[in-house]
Amino acid sequence: MNTVFLRPASVLVHLAALLVMAPAWAASPGGTSPSRASIDATYQQDRAACLRGDAQHERSSCLREAGAVRAEALRGRAAGHDTPEAWAQNALQRCRSQTGDNVAICERMVRGEGGVSGSVAGGGVIRELVTPLPAPALVATPPEAPPAPAR
Repeated sequence: MNTVFLRPASVLVHLAALLVMAPAWAASPGGTSPSRASIDATYQQDRAACLRGDAQHERSSCLREAGAVRAEALRGRAAGHDTPEAWAQNALQRCRSQTGDNVAICERMVRGEGGVSGSVAGGGVIRELVTPLPAPALVATPPEAPPAPAR
């Protein structure tokens, strides 16, 4: 297993890339995603900064991180691309990992049925869906026979 440790400088490179791309996202039609040209231009700027040694970490990791930021942007997972519709679709896809009746219950909760308590800031959100079930049919039991008289 490979473990990757990010240095504070690498986080700054990612933030800088996002800040540079933010105007491109806002200027694109609908403000939803950057154009391929703006993604490539940002990558070239990040790459040039790595080659100049502007980053405070080694060149190879700087170039790798610049490439990763570009790949994420091309996949449409950039911060400005999230929408409530995409979140709901993602939640419905996660319901598919359930089995049996739990799939339908999960989908109902994603669509807003049930109650919600707690908060992310408080440590978690609890979702609850109460589904009333019909009472089981009562089966009449025959009366007990009286005890036999003693002889």
